[in-house]
Amino acid sequence: MEQRDPLVAGQVPQLDLEVKELLNAGRLPEANTLFDQVVGRVPPGADRLQRAAVLINQGKLAWRLGRIPLALELAAEGWTDLDGEHSDNPAAALAMHALAYLLEGIGNRRAAIDMLRLSAQVARRAMDSHETAAEVLSQCLQGLGGLLNFRAISSPPDQAPAIFEEARGYLKEGLELVKAEQTRLALMSAYGCALAGVGEFEQAEETARETLRQARDAHNNWALAGANWVLAGVRREQGRLVEARTLASRAVAAAEAINDASLLLRFSLDLADICAELDDHVGEAAALRCSVAASKTSMVTLQEGLGQALEQRRVAVQAQRLAVAAQEAAARDPLTGLANRLGLERAAAGLLEGTAARGRVPWLVLVDVDRFKGVNDDAGHAAGDATLREIAQLLRRECRAADLVARWAGDEFVVLLGDTGGSPLDVGPVVAERIRAAVDGHDWTMLGTTQRPTVSIGVAAGPAKLDKLFAAADMALYRAKRHGRNRVEVEPHVEIPEIVSGN
Repeated sequence: MEQRDPLVAGQVPQLDLEVKELLNAGRLPEANTLFDQVVGRVPPGADRLQRAAVLINQGKLAWRLGRIPLALELAAEGWTDLDGEHSDNPAAALAMHALAYLLEGIGNRRAAIDMLRLSAQVARRAMDSHETAAEVLSQCLQGLGGLLNFRAISSPPDQAPAIFEEARGYLKEGLELVKAEQTRLALMSAYGCALAGVGEFEQAEETARETLRQARDAHNNWALAGANWVLAGVRREQGRLVEARTLASRAVAAAEAINDASLLLRFSLDLADICAELDDHVGEAAALRCSVAASKTSMVTLQEGLGQALEQRRVAVQAQRLAVAAQEAAARDPLTGLANRLGLERAAAGLLEGTAARGRVPWLVLVDVDRFKGVNDDAGHAAGDATLREIAQLLRRECRAADLVARWAGDEFVVLLGDTGGSPLDVGPVVAERIRAAVDGHDWTMLGTTQRPTVSIGVAAGPAKLDKLFAAADMALYRAKRHGRNRVEVEPHVEIPEIVSGN
């Protein structure tokens, strides 16, 4: 029975694997149809890492199907679940492996290599505790070795052998671990390339031929493309250019069948070079046209990726602004526009600490509307609301922009005075008296009631926190109410430290 890629704790659904096999077989319409059935589906009970593995792997499938915006959306969602998780869980390793493929696809080459190295490290750490880790490690090693092969091909000639040698080591290790047929074929294809890169052409040809045999039986065009490409390189080294041209043409055809633009670009450029050496100008031109088409596909893919990233950034900024607006709304009284109790409590600590740091004494002014119930009863709740809005406006007018003005609850207001300047010992009572006089002298005829609103005010100062200042001011407010209302009382029992003018 055919061995399939591993189900790591259920996070690689069977249908997802079938999509991958259809892609590798070049059956793109069928792969697209099946993918529509699986996209976004996560196995029941999947944890965060398993969910990440499913979504990023589906992103990889979407990428191979040319559905770039969807691929990026799936990858971003899965990456969010994966972000910051470098555990010894094979699901994390598998997710990183798929993510590296996408990073390479959008041109983030250094990040792709780093991600593949990390995926292999995570899979290695999982070997002792997860029975599926060996199979996952083989996949990660295949990805790392294959990508190093491409890096070696594009590197200066004096650097390429060392990179090929590193790739060969990873791929050989992967072949010793692998059981799943599809992963084995990918490893064999890449291993043949690494062998040719280090000059072991006989072994490279043997590996490539065995890969061809197994790939035909498995209908795996991805492995067929890679194996033909390796054989073309071997024949080119041997000077057998006609055979090399035939094999390279087969590699290009297989890459076209599976819709892999990166493979198609690499293989078509090599085919063009071989045709040039044969003075086959027609073949060279055809290969170059193929490479140009692959380049255009890669460019369109990159442009779509950038467009998607820009749109996602726009949505993120919009969401951030909405969140800030919601947070501000939660801290603001909708009737008066002043800070509400939550807003006062959020801002008070910073204002009090800053005032103390400058050697100043903060003052708290507690304002209560006298006989407010009478206004409501006499003129209605609309008049009561208008009264509160008018008092809020008067408070803003009599206080500085740096002062914190809030509606505490009902008909109570709080003013927190911070940096009191050069006259800290009387600024609170002075401001309080201005507020009282402003309310008392205000034109209230618009209320249509004989009840003229006035306010009673309690004032307290000291280095205490908000709750202590409020309690002291509340005691003063009680005295103001008891002594006849429409007056200011100062609580004398809050400790005020000695202030040196100018500090």
